[in-house]
Parts: sequence; C-alpha cells; structure tokens
Amino acid sequence: MNLTSVWVQTLADGLVRADLIAGIHTHRTPALAGKPPRWLLDVVLSSTTGSGQAGSWTVSPLHRTLTQTADEPTDAPQQLARLLAQLEATITAGIITTSPEASSPDRTAESDTATTMVRFRFTPFAAVQAGDRYDSEYL
Repeated sequence: MNLTSVWVQTLADGLVRADLIAGIHTHRTPALAGKPPRWLLDVVLSSTTGSGQAGSWTVSPLHRTLTQTADEPTDAPQQLARLLAQLEATITAGIITTSPEASSPDRTAESDTATTMVRFRFTPFAAVQAGDRYDSEYL
C-alpha cells in the first residue's frame, strides 16, 4: 500500500496515517439539551481501543471524526474512498483535509431532506531540493 506517507486531518485528533484506515462511515448523533443532532464523517482505524475497568473491559474499533455537518453528507464515504484509491495508485506524500460545503435541499415527492457536500483536498508536501539542510533541530 502506498498510503504510508499520506495523512488525513481529523476534526480534533490531529493527523491519521491513511494506510491505517480500515473503514469510512457517517452516522447521526442524538440531539442533546437544546442542540440539534449532527452528522459525523468518521474513519475507522485498523487499531482498537479499550475502556472500562477490571472485569468489564471492552475493546472496540478506534473511530476518528473528520468533519461534522448539519445535514447528511451522503456521498462523502465514497468520495474519500475514491481519493484514497487514486492516491494509492501513485507515489505521493501529503495531507488530505476535509471541509463541508453549505447544505442544499434535496426535495422530492418521497423525501423532504437536505444534504451536505463534503470536499476533500489533497495537498502534497513540498519537494525536497538538493542542498536542503536537515539537522536534528529540523527533524
């Protein structure tokens, strides 16, 4: 897999290496005390996390949120999967960022919902030039 040098920016947890992503999904949070529900776009990592106490320890997949939106980001998992597949086919290094766009109503006879477009942007790292200085302070 060529994604070891591609990183994905999370909403609050820094960067996640793209080759560790095992799944991509959206889910809706419940409404809380005067706050409306939100849609989260998460990546599921190939590592697990544990929580609890002795005798009732639970191990579950590690999820990291990339963005949250007011309306469902319907195509976001497929778009991110496609971008990762395209980057995997090349030798590249850089960071993928996520940004939601304004919601657009998607009203039909069967549905009265709105959706949010999510944009993914890949920014490659600057190329290393001959003579660039690398020392312990830089690294």
